[in-house]
Amino acid sequence: MHVDAKPLRLTLVAAAVVASFAAHAQESQPKGGTEQKAAESKMQQVEVRGSAEAYDPRRDDTASKIVVNHEEIVKHGDTSVLDVLKRVPGVTVSGANGRGGEIRMRGLGSGYTQILINGERAPAGFSIDSLAPDVIERIEVLRAATAEFSTQSIAGTINIVLKKAIKTAQRELKLGYGRGPDFTNPTANLQLSDKAGKMSWSLAANVIHQEAGRDSPALEEGYDAAGREVLLRETASNAGTHFDAINITPRINWNLANGDTVTWQTFLNANRFAMDQYSDVSTLLGSAPQFPHQGMWMTNTNRFFRTDVNWTHKLESGSKLDFKLGTAVGALRNDTHRMAFDRGTPTLDSDIYSHGTDRDLSSTGKYTNPLVENHTLALGWDMGFHNRSDARYQNDLPIGAAPGFILDEHYNGRVARLAGFVQDEWNVTPRWSMYMGVRWEGIQTRVEGNTFDTAHARSSVWSPLMQTLYKLPGTKADQVRLALTRTYKSPDVQSLIPHRFLSLNNSSTEPDFMGNPNLKPELARGIDASYEHFWEGGGMLSASVSSRQIKDFTRQMVVFKDGRWVGMPFNYGDARTYGLELESKFPLKTLFAAAPAIDLRASVSRNWSTVDSVPGPNNRLDQQTPLSATFGIDYKAGQLTTGASYAFKNGGPVRITVNQMAYQSVRRDLDMYALWKFNPQYQLRLALSNVLRQDFINSGSYADTTGSVTRTSIYPGKMIARATLEMKF
Repeated sequence: MHVDAKPLRLTLVAAAVVASFAAHAQESQPKGGTEQKAAESKMQQVEVRGSAEAYDPRRDDTASKIVVNHEEIVKHGDTSVLDVLKRVPGVTVSGANGRGGEIRMRGLGSGYTQILINGERAPAGFSIDSLAPDVIERIEVLRAATAEFSTQSIAGTINIVLKKAIKTAQRELKLGYGRGPDFTNPTANLQLSDKAGKMSWSLAANVIHQEAGRDSPALEEGYDAAGREVLLRETASNAGTHFDAINITPRINWNLANGDTVTWQTFLNANRFAMDQYSDVSTLLGSAPQFPHQGMWMTNTNRFFRTDVNWTHKLESGSKLDFKLGTAVGALRNDTHRMAFDRGTPTLDSDIYSHGTDRDLSSTGKYTNPLVENHTLALGWDMGFHNRSDARYQNDLPIGAAPGFILDEHYNGRVARLAGFVQDEWNVTPRWSMYMGVRWEGIQTRVEGNTFDTAHARSSVWSPLMQTLYKLPGTKADQVRLALTRTYKSPDVQSLIPHRFLSLNNSSTEPDFMGNPNLKPELARGIDASYEHFWEGGGMLSASVSSRQIKDFTRQMVVFKDGRWVGMPFNYGDARTYGLELESKFPLKTLFAAAPAIDLRASVSRNWSTVDSVPGPNNRLDQQTPLSATFGIDYKAGQLTTGASYAFKNGGPVRITVNQMAYQSVRRDLDMYALWKFNPQYQLRLALSNVLRQDFINSGSYADTTGSVTRTSIYPGKMIARATLEMKF
């Protein structure tokens, strides 16, 4: 795999600058004196205690990670994990406020960020935004890959760990209600846990109901080759939505007599989404579309069940075997009825029924053996088999001179994966630790159906990985990190199916969609370097740089095929991406001893990218976020805790191909909360989201030698107020 040396040299230079800054910070520390000796003595006393509570994964782990604990997750009273993630440094969420959106690290979308639930990939069809924050114990953000998890993580990995820690008996009930313009959202959450001898158990259950209405106007403009306007259409669209979801997470732990531990955990998620949408297209210039006045009534139900058993066995030699066996079943059904009219006369009456099932069987295991002092050697496996069956039936009634249309199609997709890994964590010196690992991962996919030829895809990737942490001499507060990785992105089943999904008003900006069975995996080599400074009391400052060289990256292209416009994924050459991240958080008392109990946090992420096969300007990776930032403040006074969080994400134009352009608007989210503790049993949480009422605007355009067409859509933003009563009993 060819790698351009110049970008890597630039990244190494940036890393050297960071290291130089760290060295300067080290030199600025006092070299002697009573005060420094007292401070060092104090720090040594903290380390000698060595308790689990003193352990900080952000500071102490060789592999770089950010951990968001449960208290931070539920602080703002969110009902969707997507709203939680938009405040995490270096993470952005695409789309407007509300349900739906793509989670991104380094500003990269299109599946470059790996999303895991309890260390395993979420299955196809599972809606991550239906996962309630109350059932989550913590969120781990891994900037660089490790061999233990899949290396399908070019941008990074977000691991969502469901509740499992059972420290004390717990009985907690939360009742919440959210309200906004054309928006209602009642919720309920129950948390139970207890111990009985060597067994402990927990149960988390969450119920969500949401009703919303939203206008989403659109404007379509067209120009000929001479720049004269030849098309102007205005679309008025209104949608009413209903969403219901339930999450249930039971867990049982057994501590056996021989020291073994057996854990059984189950996750059940069921949700139903219904939408009534009406749209009217007014053609002010040019030809009208085939179906200018449409109505759509859609119901989508999704059920997902996963259960796994985890056995941990400790050997007399100090080695440990960790084995997990799991299975998952999912079911998805979609019923859609579409009608179209022209001056009151029906022109379309169509029913579409589709349903799919997912079955998954997986096994993971890890054997850990401290062979040599200061070494922790681990080797393991990760295997799984996934089967997806899908069927789609469409019946268009004959209207006037137009004949009827019936389509009955089905397909079956099978994905088999096998991975093995070995890794070693080595404490070279008390200040220097190394992590080295290698993972082999193979995936085989087969998709067959009654309307297309059987498609096969097979890929395998070797991923050597290295991370290192060095605590600078003469200081307890400064350290540097470096990571070298090889990661990849495999095409999903939907992208491989050579079946065409039709759009109603087919055009270059509203094309059909078809998969491409010839897609290859994208391969990436990466480098990450960072400097970190920690204060007593929980404060920290970090600066990091990164680079990824991507080969055979995939881009969604629009082509004219068989008389219609079709969007298809293609491997589109090589790309490069670079990033700079700054993050800081600290209590104000670390600067002023007499300051009030205020905690501050802030982050800024700047991303650049270039695509070799697309001419500039703006030839960056599809929908990459160039700049994002977060700022938060929390204040505590007696029984009151309050705060605010601001998330910024800029947009701008991006050139997708020679003919395609896209644009996204700047996004600003301001959220506020207040928590009043009446007593240890009762507390009230108030929250406001999208206080700035930020609209979401995006557009897509297509241009060639004959002219250009641009379609712009607006999704108005609305502020939501929420109150949650939290009761312990």
